[in-house]
Amino acid sequence: MLNQFILITGRTSKQAIGMHKGKHSETYRQAVVRAEMSGPDMERLGLSEGQCVRIVNDSGRVEMPVFMANLPDGMLFIPMGPEANRLIGTDTQGKGMPSYKGQKVEVETI
Repeated sequence: MLNQFILITGRTSKQAIGMHKGKHSETYRQAVVRAEMSGPDMERLGLSEGQCVRIVNDSGRVEMPVFMANLPDGMLFIPMGPEANRLIGTDTQGKGMPSYKGQKVEVETI
């Protein structure tokens, strides 16, 4: 089942802790290889905490566990990092940096 979401990315405090242990540490990996969405969206998709989803758009595709967060329905959050970067793309719209917020993605339950 595919469902459209708006992707936002950003830094988290758990990510910062992981960075101090090194970007190759398990702590960092667990901090950035995760998606978050609202409880109602998780319920609508029949998802439970920690269940893996596939997230795709024209720029790429990732698979990661999803967790409930205090987000508006229809919004998906992924911490900035290698996984999120696969979905961001390279279009900078002349600004020199791609948009890390507002990307359209499809979420598929797997």
